[in-house]
Amino acid sequence: MKVLHLIGGGDIGGAKVHVLSLVKELGKHIDVKIVSFRPGVFADDALAMGIDVEVVKSGNIIRDIRRVISIVKEGGYQIIHSHGAKANMFALIVAHFTKLPTVTTVHSDYRLDYMHSLTKRLTFGSINSIALRFINYYIGVSNNFRKMLIERKFNPENIFTLYNGMDFKKPLKSYSREEFSAKYHLDLHDDDIVVGIAARLYPVKGIDTLINAAKLVVEKNPSVKFVIGGDGEDRERLENQAKSLGITDNVFFLGWLNDPYELMSNVDISVLTSISESFPYSILEGARFKKATISSNVGGIPDLIESGENGYLFNPGDYHTLAQYILELACDDEKRKIMGEKIYEKASTMFSLENMCATQLSIYKTVLEKTAAKSSGYDVIISGYYGFKNIGDDAMLMAIINNLRTYNKNLKIAVLSNNPTETKSMYSVDSIKRVNFLHILRVMKSAKLFIYGGGNIIQDNTSTRSLLYYLSTIWLAKKMDLKIMFYANGIGPLRRNNNKNLTRKILNKVNVITLRENLSMQELENLNINEPHIIVTADPALTVEAAPGEEADKILLKEGLGLSGPYVGFSVRNWYKSEKFVKVIAQTADYMAENYGIKPVFFPMHYPDDIFVIEEVVSHMKTKGYIIKNKYSVPQTLAVIGKMDMLIGMRLHALIFAASSGVPIIGLAYEPKIEGFLQYANQPSAGNVTQLEFDKLKSIVDDVWLNRVEISERLKKDVEVLKRKALENAKIAVGLIEED
Repeated sequence: MKVLHLIGGGDIGGAKVHVLSLVKELGKHIDVKIVSFRPGVFADDALAMGIDVEVVKSGNIIRDIRRVISIVKEGGYQIIHSHGAKANMFALIVAHFTKLPTVTTVHSDYRLDYMHSLTKRLTFGSINSIALRFINYYIGVSNNFRKMLIERKFNPENIFTLYNGMDFKKPLKSYSREEFSAKYHLDLHDDDIVVGIAARLYPVKGIDTLINAAKLVVEKNPSVKFVIGGDGEDRERLENQAKSLGITDNVFFLGWLNDPYELMSNVDISVLTSISESFPYSILEGARFKKATISSNVGGIPDLIESGENGYLFNPGDYHTLAQYILELACDDEKRKIMGEKIYEKASTMFSLENMCATQLSIYKTVLEKTAAKSSGYDVIISGYYGFKNIGDDAMLMAIINNLRTYNKNLKIAVLSNNPTETKSMYSVDSIKRVNFLHILRVMKSAKLFIYGGGNIIQDNTSTRSLLYYLSTIWLAKKMDLKIMFYANGIGPLRRNNNKNLTRKILNKVNVITLRENLSMQELENLNINEPHIIVTADPALTVEAAPGEEADKILLKEGLGLSGPYVGFSVRNWYKSEKFVKVIAQTADYMAENYGIKPVFFPMHYPDDIFVIEEVVSHMKTKGYIIKNKYSVPQTLAVIGKMDMLIGMRLHALIFAASSGVPIIGLAYEPKIEGFLQYANQPSAGNVTQLEFDKLKSIVDDVWLNRVEISERLKKDVEVLKRKALENAKIAVGLIEED
């Protein structure tokens, strides 16, 4: 593999460290070269590190472009990787003549890059904003930046995340405070607490926040000293700010630092005050020295710092909170030591140079594979009840995408959603507004397969309108000559004859129907739908992986449950045909709490709609009911449900989540799909929720609770079979896509 990196060459901050350390490490595995568009420190440092670097700056832009093109052709490079505005513009021109894929690393919010200069913002900033739209692939140096790009309408399938990495194995130099003080003429004493920051002195770095906080800190603890390393056009203004606040005896400006470690080795507290960041190296520099860290809550920093655990986070500009944290750490040596150890442990594990290099190599491999397989249009369009904050539907979509990519990781996928921006961000696929039929028709023209993904969409129990929407899009897909697959669907009930006839006519034209349980097969037989290939598989949500157990523990603590069970989960929803069940469930929860010492835990699966009926249930309880009030991701919800000892539920995917974790379940049926899954999983039902009786439910509860260990073991074995069946859906779908 051969990759050419392009960079402006004037970089002196995190981008410089990122590119040089990355390219140096990549050179151990692939053929890599840097083109710098100016001479200076960047190119000199690259050369000193043994990196293949060439400065291209003749004063004639046409000549420079030709030189880069010749470098590409002579070197046989396969990917052009650019960094920054000037490099992005060169990359596009060179790619036009060489037909190579382009990749750019987004090191900062490109809309804020030239805050300090209106002229540059209107010229370089505007040109770069346009150029970025034509680059093929993007690398954000934090998930936060990845989300930013998605929100700005970049295609999520072409966006990757690559966190900054540092060589934690490299020996650290030893610097004494005495030498440091003498070099920079500082009045520092051994018993002073030193707060330090290394940053360019530009507005985006928010140094004025630190100076305002310093004023509050010094008033209460004059032994705290502040050292600010770095230079920039904001320096004079910031120095005047410190003078006007009367804190020049405690705030020192060091100017340009040749070695930022010199500063970090001598501070007691590392701070960062930026109003926008990707993932700054200064945070990792402090972590290398095991320094207690306080940072503004921006970019990817929350992925490293868990506020209150291994550091502190504050909102940008909130100097009052920053001052409070500094004062707290300044008077607690032990807390500083513990937080320093914790941030080092996490940083050295997650943000190592080796991890950064491995991720980058994987990105390059994916880029080459996508380039080789490049085709116009989408491989598959997925439709369903997506973008409505229903965690069951979210789980199905997550599973379908993951499972499809298990068999073909380079599939181009588009999802019809009620909230395309959220869907793009959550699943890294393109997404289209589900009612934008002109856009849907346009993408259907070049797609291969149309999928109805999971759910119980073919029914008129809730409304005929939704049924007509789904049938009309099937008809449209058929008219556009797409293959059509119902992917692990539930079917029915259909009550109106007109709806039955229309469904029969349209579904008999699809290619494949896979079903998530046997009850739906009976419904198809009753409707006389027999033309497609039909097979019973299982719900795709059974294949979703839970978040780590420690993440579930944090959620239990956050929601006030503690870590000592036993717990019984409850999942309820509003059901207009019956209100009696609310009191029966409250009575059941009280019975279990009083007789078995359990904590009743209520899960909203459709957020926030389920909260209202949950609160009504809890209001009827005599004992304490615990409500999971915050919205969590699918893996997080699955992990918390996995902590339950039993679950009683109306929501299908609460039951599926519990079953997939081996948690014994009791179903409360409001629609046939609940009974269908319970029969398929060999689990008990308390009957239809409209006829729910406490004595009957109590009897089932007692039996399941007393035999929960044996039930759990059987359930785990049964679910393993269902998980394998769930994966068959994806295998069938990919087979349809890859057919000639």
